[in-house]
Amino acid sequence: GKKLGYTFNNRNFHNVSLGQGQEVVAEQALDLAAKEGHWVILQNIHLVAKWLSSLEKKLEQHSEGSHQDFRVFISAEPAASPESHIIPQGILENSIKITNEAPAGMHANLHKALDNFNQDTLEMCTQENEFKSILFALCYFHAVVAERRKFGPQGWNRSYPFNTGDLTISVNVLYNYLEASTKVPYDDLRYLFGEIMYGGHITDDWDRRLCKTYLEEIIKPEMLEGEVLLAPGFPLPGNMDYNGYHQYIDDALPPESPYLYGLHPNAEIGVLTQTSEKLFRIVLEMQPRDTSMGEGGVVTREETVKALLEEMLEKLMDEFNIAELMAKVEERTPYVVVAFQECERMNILTSEIKRSLKELDLGLKGELTMTSDMENLQNSLFLDMVPESWIKRAYPSTASLGTWFADLLTRIKELEAWTGDFSLPSAVWLAGFFNPQSFLTAIMQSTARKNEWPLDKMTLQCDVTKKNREDFASPPREGAYVHGLFMEGARWDTQTGLITEARLKELTPAMPVIFIKAIPADKQDIRSMYPCPVYKTRQRGPTYVWTFNLKTRENPSKWVLAGVALLLQI
Repeated sequence: GKKLGYTFNNRNFHNVSLGQGQEVVAEQALDLAAKEGHWVILQNIHLVAKWLSSLEKKLEQHSEGSHQDFRVFISAEPAASPESHIIPQGILENSIKITNEAPAGMHANLHKALDNFNQDTLEMCTQENEFKSILFALCYFHAVVAERRKFGPQGWNRSYPFNTGDLTISVNVLYNYLEASTKVPYDDLRYLFGEIMYGGHITDDWDRRLCKTYLEEIIKPEMLEGEVLLAPGFPLPGNMDYNGYHQYIDDALPPESPYLYGLHPNAEIGVLTQTSEKLFRIVLEMQPRDTSMGEGGVVTREETVKALLEEMLEKLMDEFNIAELMAKVEERTPYVVVAFQECERMNILTSEIKRSLKELDLGLKGELTMTSDMENLQNSLFLDMVPESWIKRAYPSTASLGTWFADLLTRIKELEAWTGDFSLPSAVWLAGFFNPQSFLTAIMQSTARKNEWPLDKMTLQCDVTKKNREDFASPPREGAYVHGLFMEGARWDTQTGLITEARLKELTPAMPVIFIKAIPADKQDIRSMYPCPVYKTRQRGPTYVWTFNLKTRENPSKWVLAGVALLLQI
């Protein structure tokens, strides 16, 4: 503003923060400013939705005949959803709009993190070397945690509101700790940054582990020997001045890639694929829903749905007769209990599918009035989406309807085979359960009963075999063989029996059969193991099932940063 001869003194500058009844003050400021040629800043107008139409009128009124130096600046927070877009069209059309987008990519984020400080900050601590090193590492850490979000659940299980305040407060804490002690308290600092400043936002245990691991890798005594790599090919810089650090980022930071976050390049392919699939789905949903397609014998929407509906009803088997099944069981072992629970859940799901499809069938024939539920079901069937009332009674899944229904039939077949004589299948399809945890718990229960061990002192041991399900003719004496798992973020090397680097473009390689048995917790070998989370779907987060310890020659932290997990379905 200086160049144009404006000065920011109070005489010609009105700053109004809206909310708490400040609308009247704002109106008075606008009237005065329009007459005298002052500037008005209205902050947080998103808080006063009802007043915005009055503001629009007021601005229109002053658009003619007001002082030539009169200016209005308006600020608002971004809206969370399209429904919250409340700024009137008139204001938007007549204004110059500036948005403050979050920077994208490691390069921009790292510069932005460093921008919160200056040369004075770097000089304020008596332990200058240590302070600068940890400050730069914190800036990198801040950029990493913010940008990892773009990799979806492989980046973070859930999304968190990390903000600049986390970084600046962490640097204040760092300053206070270094001033108060001669030795650098690395453990305390990592705890404060990872569990309190940043960790305070984190609600998921696996995300907490990830946050902790990053800090353990970059904030440690080796920093001062210049032995710490913030990312492959990007060592922590030595002692420089403020501009030197910005220059170092420009000169030394490798080009943007998942490697900068400790992830495999496949992580990017996965995210891009999911984004484009989402886009196509939205385009499909936006198609006009007119059922009369005109002449030419084109299949109508109703005919498509009707054909699908009949095919589904025909393929669905009868419900499981639980009373009959119970009668032929001699002993209610933990496995038998799981089988019954699964049959009950399956009955609830299939009876809802049948009920809703028959109801829609009658609606399409004109024998029942169409309700909104029936409309929704019809739309789902047409768009190849799993209907809402089925999802509620089913298991987590990301599949489209066709795939989902084929998978449902396979699940029913597995259950039928198992309840045929209640002997455990030679290899169990873990993904086929509504509740895989209950099956894994049953392995521990039956071993505990057999050996008279206390259940709470037991754990599961996972040995990855070298074989596939066809190679097993009978179940093991104790425990179970499970098949149908996939690894994301890395792959299993059958020859060496270790986790190893993923191959490019193989996003979720299949695992061999895993032999799972229960052992006393104090007997488990945790050296050179990566505790690997098992999830039901690629959504991860709430679909967590169990933790399998997998052998690794490399430091397990590598797999933590790469977001390596086992998935029951892809």
